[in-house]
Amino acid sequence: MSKNLDITLLLDFYGDMLTEKQRSFISYYYNEDLSLSEIAADEGITRQGVRDAIKRAEAQLINMEERLGLVARFENVKVGLSEIMELSEEIAIYNRTHGLSMEVNDCTAKINAVAQTLLAEHYS
Repeated sequence: MSKNLDITLLLDFYGDMLTEKQRSFISYYYNEDLSLSEIAADEGITRQGVRDAIKRAEAQLINMEERLGLVARFENVKVGLSEIMELSEEIAIYNRTHGLSMEVNDCTAKINAVAQTLLAEHYS
Protein backbone atom coordinates (compact mmCIF):
# COMPACT_ATOMS: atom_id res chain seq x y z
CA MET A 1 0.00 0.00 0.00
CA SER A 2 1.31 3.47 -0.84
CA LYS A 3 1.89 6.05 1.88
CA ASN A 4 -0.87 8.27 0.43
CA LEU A 5 -3.36 5.43 0.60
CA ASP A 6 -2.20 4.54 4.12
CA ILE A 7 -2.64 8.11 5.36
CA THR A 8 -6.03 8.59 3.70
CA LEU A 9 -7.23 5.32 5.23
CA LEU A 10 -5.93 6.38 8.65
CA LEU A 11 -7.65 9.74 8.14
CA ASP A 12 -10.94 7.95 7.45
CA PHE A 13 -10.66 6.03 10.70
CA TYR A 14 -9.07 8.56 13.04
CA GLY A 15 -9.55 11.94 11.36
CA ASP A 16 -12.15 13.11 13.86
CA MET A 17 -9.51 12.83 16.58
CA LEU A 18 -7.33 15.48 14.94
CA THR A 19 -7.79 19.23 15.31
CA GLU A 20 -9.86 20.91 12.62
CA LYS A 21 -6.72 22.53 11.13
CA GLN A 22 -4.77 19.27 11.08
CA ARG A 23 -7.68 17.45 9.49
CA SER A 24 -8.10 20.20 6.87
CA PHE A 25 -4.40 20.40 6.01
CA ILE A 26 -3.92 16.65 5.72
CA SER A 27 -7.12 16.32 3.68
CA TYR A 28 -6.05 19.10 1.31
CA TYR A 29 -2.63 17.51 0.93
CA TYR A 30 -3.62 13.85 0.51
CA ASN A 31 -7.22 13.90 -0.74
CA GLU A 32 -7.21 17.04 -2.87
CA ASP A 33 -3.54 16.80 -3.91
CA LEU A 34 -2.75 20.42 -3.06
CA SER A 35 0.88 21.37 -2.58
CA LEU A 36 2.22 22.73 0.71
CA SER A 37 2.57 26.13 -0.96
CA GLU A 38 -1.03 26.11 -2.18
CA ILE A 39 -2.34 25.20 1.26
CA ALA A 40 -0.14 27.85 2.88
CA ALA A 41 -1.40 30.53 0.49
CA ASP A 42 -5.04 29.55 1.09
CA GLU A 43 -4.61 29.48 4.86
CA GLY A 44 -2.38 32.56 5.17
CA ILE A 45 0.50 30.76 6.91
CA THR A 46 3.97 29.65 5.90
CA ARG A 47 4.70 26.55 3.87
CA GLN A 48 6.78 25.29 6.81
CA GLY A 49 3.81 25.77 9.15
CA VAL A 50 1.64 23.64 6.89
CA ARG A 51 4.36 20.98 6.62
CA ASP A 52 4.79 20.86 10.40
CA ALA A 53 1.02 20.54 10.96
CA ILE A 54 0.78 17.72 8.40
CA LYS A 55 3.76 15.86 9.89
CA ARG A 56 2.27 16.14 13.40
CA ALA A 57 -1.09 14.92 12.11
CA GLU A 58 0.55 11.98 10.29
CA ALA A 59 2.42 11.04 13.47
CA GLN A 60 -0.81 11.18 15.49
CA LEU A 61 -2.69 9.05 12.95
CA ILE A 62 0.10 6.45 12.91
CA ASN A 63 0.25 6.45 16.72
CA MET A 64 -3.51 5.92 16.98
CA GLU A 65 -3.31 2.98 14.56
CA GLU A 66 -0.41 1.46 16.51
CA ARG A 67 -2.45 1.69 19.71
CA LEU A 68 -5.91 0.74 18.40
CA GLY A 69 -5.25 -1.27 15.22
CA LEU A 70 -8.60 -0.49 13.60
CA VAL A 71 -7.23 -0.27 10.06
CA ALA A 72 -5.39 -3.58 10.44
CA ARG A 73 -8.58 -5.23 11.69
CA PHE A 74 -10.53 -3.65 8.84
CA GLU A 75 -8.10 -5.09 6.29
CA ASN A 76 -8.15 -8.55 7.94
CA VAL A 77 -11.95 -8.70 7.94
CA LYS A 78 -12.05 -7.54 4.33
CA VAL A 79 -9.63 -10.29 3.29
CA GLY A 80 -11.55 -12.85 5.34
CA LEU A 81 -14.88 -11.94 3.76
CA SER A 82 -13.38 -12.22 0.28
CA GLU A 83 -12.01 -15.65 1.16
CA ILE A 84 -15.40 -16.74 2.52
CA MET A 85 -17.00 -15.70 -0.77
CA GLU A 86 -14.41 -17.64 -2.80
CA LEU A 87 -14.80 -20.77 -0.66
CA SER A 88 -18.59 -20.66 -0.79
CA GLU A 89 -18.36 -20.48 -4.58
CA GLU A 90 -16.01 -23.50 -4.60
CA ILE A 91 -18.50 -25.44 -2.47
CA ALA A 92 -21.35 -24.44 -4.80
CA ILE A 93 -19.39 -25.60 -7.85
CA TYR A 94 -18.51 -28.90 -6.16
CA ASN A 95 -22.14 -29.35 -5.17
CA ARG A 96 -23.35 -28.78 -8.74
CA THR A 97 -20.87 -31.28 -10.19
CA HIS A 98 -21.26 -34.00 -7.52
CA GLY A 99 -24.96 -34.53 -6.99
CA LEU A 100 -26.88 -31.35 -6.41
CA SER A 101 -28.11 -30.75 -2.87
CA MET A 102 -30.60 -27.89 -2.74
CA GLU A 103 -29.77 -27.33 0.96
CA VAL A 104 -26.07 -26.92 0.23
CA ASN A 105 -26.88 -24.73 -2.76
CA ASP A 106 -29.15 -22.50 -0.66
CA CYS A 107 -26.62 -22.26 2.18
CA THR A 108 -23.73 -21.29 -0.11
CA ALA A 109 -25.92 -18.66 -1.79
CA LYS A 110 -26.83 -17.21 1.63
CA ILE A 111 -23.21 -17.23 2.81
CA ASN A 112 -22.13 -15.44 -0.34
CA ALA A 113 -24.97 -12.89 -0.06
CA VAL A 114 -24.16 -12.10 3.58
CA ALA A 115 -20.44 -11.68 2.81
CA GLN A 116 -21.19 -9.44 -0.18
CA THR A 117 -23.57 -7.33 1.89
CA LEU A 118 -20.99 -6.88 4.65
CA LEU A 119 -18.32 -5.92 2.12
CA ALA A 120 -20.62 -3.47 0.37
CA GLU A 121 -21.95 -1.85 3.57
CA HIS A 122 -18.71 -1.55 5.49
CA TYR A 123 -15.86 -1.70 3.04
CA SER A 124 -16.73 0.29 -0.05
